[in-house]
Amino acid sequence: MAYNKFKGLGIALVTPFNPDGSIDFDSLARLVEYQIKGGIDFFCIMGTTAETPTLTTEEKKILKNFLVEHIAGRVPILMGCGGNSTAGVLNDLRTNDWTGIDGILSVCPYYNKPSQEGLYQHLRAIAEESPVPVVLYNVPGRTGVNMTAETTLRLANDCENIVAIKEASGNITQMDDIIKNKPANFDVISGDDGITFPLITLGAVGVISVIGNALPAEFSRMVRLALKGEYSSSLTIHHKFTELFKLLFVDGNPAGVKAMLSEMGLIQNQLRLPLVPTRLNTMEKISQIVRELGY
Repeated sequence: MAYNKFKGLGIALVTPFNPDGSIDFDSLARLVEYQIKGGIDFFCIMGTTAETPTLTTEEKKILKNFLVEHIAGRVPILMGCGGNSTAGVLNDLRTNDWTGIDGILSVCPYYNKPSQEGLYQHLRAIAEESPVPVVLYNVPGRTGVNMTAETTLRLANDCENIVAIKEASGNITQMDDIIKNKPANFDVISGDDGITFPLITLGAVGVISVIGNALPAEFSRMVRLALKGEYSSSLTIHHKFTELFKLLFVDGNPAGVKAMLSEMGLIQNQLRLPLVPTRLNTMEKISQIVRELGY
């Protein structure tokens, strides 16, 4: 039976770019070391925050191999592998090299808005084909369709290779329903930094985080305290980040966290169209918070 390795603080890793638009591998290597030193538990690569839709097929292969080499088994790697064509995802699963990858994150199909039965059949087919464990990804704000708790639980009970869900529906009641009724070998992972603390108190096992790119030590401490049941100390840290949670997403993701990382001197503030950097007033507020944090 498949086992969920993706607990604690996972990083939705950004892709640093150079001013000419090429991938900045030097900054990426430094960022990986910074986050591992900060105590993160796993990486999530090739997700939304990585600007994956703007990467070419060849770049994805090079990036995956680079990250596997540099992470070198020190923490597990969850890799995005999803889409709105079931046949296309199944072909990727059959033909891609999954060496060094511990699991895939598969998003609900976007744009074509399948029914709940369509979601079930799509994700079940992926689970049956995948050579590694599968983490479901429900993010209706991006896909246009919400996977209900009923569908999630049906997949969790029917597919041994599905080990968790990254829940980013924003619906605490739905998430609690999944946690309450899930099988023992299935976990819920927060997909939103801002609700990670309350979700862990309900039984979630961690988060796939955007803010963790910039503040791995601080955010991993909050997550670990919450997982140990030390809620008062964890809540204090959570409240320190309240303004930042909003600020990093006001101009879209990963524009906010890339602005913060550039202010910290870790990467250049470069994105690929159609994404653009944060507005000047947002940048100024982020810069102020970075100074207050002592970076």
